Amino acid sequence: MPNPPQIERLLRGAALRVTTPRKAVLAAVHDHPHADTDSLLAATRARAGSVSHQAVYDILRALTAAGLIRRFQPAGSVARYEARVGDNHHHLVCRSCGAMSDVDCAVGDAPCLTASDDGGFRVDEAEVVYWGTCPACQFPPTAR
Repeated sequence: MPNPPQIERLLRGAALRVTTPRKAVLAAVHDHPHADTDSLLAATRARAGSVSHQAVYDILRALTAAGLIRRFQPAGSVARYEARVGDNHHHLVCRSCGAMSDVDCAVGDAPCLTASDDGGFRVDEAEVVYWGTCPACQFPPTAR
């Protein structure tokens, strides 16, 4: 997790103005991977006080456009945000409780970027979601 001076450097490095709400949103995304907007709004308000819902949406959009965070939306879920950018990782999602975790590409250097037929596209990212049941849901604690 980056500290406040690192958060400021990240924003400046992306040519974004350093503001209290932007610092709070970026820190919240770092602290809460795979969080939805409502969760990030609550975390931002805990850091920076009163921040509007619209401001958080606008900041998330700006941070995503700047490449500082990544937005993804598994089927049937609201949009989620994470600070892990610059690699081509994927996600595991529990069908039962909705838990999410990161998973690297299956083999070697982003083999999932080689489509069986690219249709002339220059592929630079693949989004794969693995669905299943997490260990906590597979093996719930027995009732005592």
